[in-house]
Amino acid sequence: MYQKRTYRDLIHDNRFTYFQVAVKETDLYIGANKDLSAEARDAVLKYRHQIEEYIRMFPEFQTSLIPLPLDPFAPRIIKAMMEASRAVDVGPMAAVAGAISEFIGKELLNQSEEIIVENGGDIFLKTSSETSIGIYAGTSPLSNRIGIKISPDDTPLGVCTSSGTVGHSISFGRADAVTVVSKSALLADAAATAIGNLVRDKGDFNRALEFASKIGGIMGVLIIRGKEMAVCGKVELIET
Repeated sequence: MYQKRTYRDLIHDNRFTYFQVAVKETDLYIGANKDLSAEARDAVLKYRHQIEEYIRMFPEFQTSLIPLPLDPFAPRIIKAMMEASRAVDVGPMAAVAGAISEFIGKELLNQSEEIIVENGGDIFLKTSSETSIGIYAGTSPLSNRIGIKISPDDTPLGVCTSSGTVGHSISFGRADAVTVVSKSALLADAAATAIGNLVRDKGDFNRALEFASKIGGIMGVLIIRGKEMAVCGKVELIET
């Protein structure tokens, strides 16, 4: 069932031309220096086909909640998902949204100096000036009231958010939002899931942040649960 992503209405930036690309479950909101919707759709079809065909041959890739053995013969996007999931001990599909964002974003960078690819709250971006990303956290009073400031010197990078209270993704926690910043959108996506699994109330914040601190490649983490939040690493918060 299609769910309107109203948080996209909050994105306003005159630097970019924005367009939407939707194919089956994949629904991207992309900002580039020009309209690249045709090129983006071709890339979505290509990478979706690779993932769908791999699942057809190896169904456990879609259903496993633990890492799978690396397959040296798999397509590049499949191997990248496997590697990201192994880094945080979750199933490979925990990295799928970040994978789509990053792989398509990097392809579009061949035709646009700057790019933002948003995929259900999982973002890959490369910018030449300061960018702010608002955080949607469902019914939390902090939802859409705070954001993360991104320096262009840190891009390209991924900013991915997982929630135990919003959306249909599998989470064993109850965090309203766990946002992870990493040079890899795939790792950020998988790590957001793994960290979110540990958070049921604010008493779990320290344990979750301790776990996050041991993940190589993570730049920063923001956790929101109700009216409480916790932050670690390189995360500059702003009011939105």
